[in-house]
Amino acid sequence: MQQRAENTRQAVLLGAAISFEKFGYGTSSLSTILAHAGVTKGAMYFHFASKEELAHAVIEAQHQLAMNGVQAVTEQVPVALDALVFVSQEMARQLVEEPVARGGMRLTLEIGSIQGPVQRPYLDWIDSIRTLATRAAGEGDLADGIDVEALAKFVVGAFTGVQVLSEVLYGRVDLYERLAEMWALLLPAVAAPHAVERAIACAARAPRDWTVPRAGLDVNA
Repeated sequence: MQQRAENTRQAVLLGAAISFEKFGYGTSSLSTILAHAGVTKGAMYFHFASKEELAHAVIEAQHQLAMNGVQAVTEQVPVALDALVFVSQEMARQLVEEPVARGGMRLTLEIGSIQGPVQRPYLDWIDSIRTLATRAAGEGDLADGIDVEALAKFVVGAFTGVQVLSEVLYGRVDLYERLAEMWALLLPAVAAPHAVERAIACAARAPRDWTVPRAGLDVNA
């Protein structure tokens, strides 16, 4: 029974993410969420008291999935600058392949415009990039004098802008290419000369499967 309840909860989250991505927070209705989730209204209300609570759960699930991605990449890539690039690729992969990532990303912007900024996902992502950039500087792969705090905020801001523009213009089908262009422009300015070509090559590779735990849907974990 406990596993069945958890399966139902995850189905509701996934259905909600698909609905929020397609229709946005304001236009999504409980009926569209239920249709995508394939559960009854009673089953949904057993886990979530309102559309607002469900929206915040999707945002949290997306955030947890993103942080799982950061962890998976950093555990498998020993060179910090390369890991920094691959983390951005993993974020792009999630937006292309994961409904929860797309729904959560749209909600983060829309809920913020209604209720005030949703800051935690961005702050945690900045912190993760700052940590990698600090390591990269210690490994000698950043140019002298690079402000890692400024770099972390710029990378997160640049990625956010790149993915939004890609989504608006082309439904994100060109996101990997646009991301590679972003790094090709940025890396010569911030990476040490010996590391530029290697890092740009990382950015040009096809996204990898980092075996990111899909338990990110479990926002109570």
